Amino acid sequence: MTIRPASSEDFNQLWPILREVFQSGETYAFDPEITGPEAKKVWLEIPAATYLFEQDGRILGSYYLKPNQPGLGSHVCNAGYVVAGHARRQGIARKLCEHSIQEARQLGFLAMQFNLVTSTNKGAIRLWKEMGFEVVGMLHKAFRHRNLGFVDALVMYQWIAKTGD
Repeated sequence: MTIRPASSEDFNQLWPILREVFQSGETYAFDPEITGPEAKKVWLEIPAATYLFEQDGRILGSYYLKPNQPGLGSHVCNAGYVVAGHARRQGIARKLCEHSIQEARQLGFLAMQFNLVTSTNKGAIRLWKEMGFEVVGMLHKAFRHRNLGFVDALVMYQWIAKTGD
């Protein structure tokens, strides 16, 4: 098992995972019909950093880090995670989250915020809370779930700076 920086050459192997997650319309606000080039831009080109979880030469998951806001809010990062459907419930998301917090600190971020965690994504909510994130807000009917219609979304936050910062 390796977590390593992603490169453009990795996209062909990463795209099926992103497509599966985005097309489900259950967790990400991206258009379920997003194209490969659009997904490459939002997952690999815009973020400050993107990493892959790789096992036996196969990409099983990924995350990105980017400033949540420009300028005076740029000390808070935003992160997004995906895990291949066949590889879920194996602790990959936890490993990606642990790694992302360490990398965010190394990149100089002081906090991490998830802007839109769907209230129906119980596994992610449980994991993020276990990882130290707090629910700091609830957005009523802010996500249009592909199967359930409008559902609430949570804003989750964690101050990740080392003690004294």
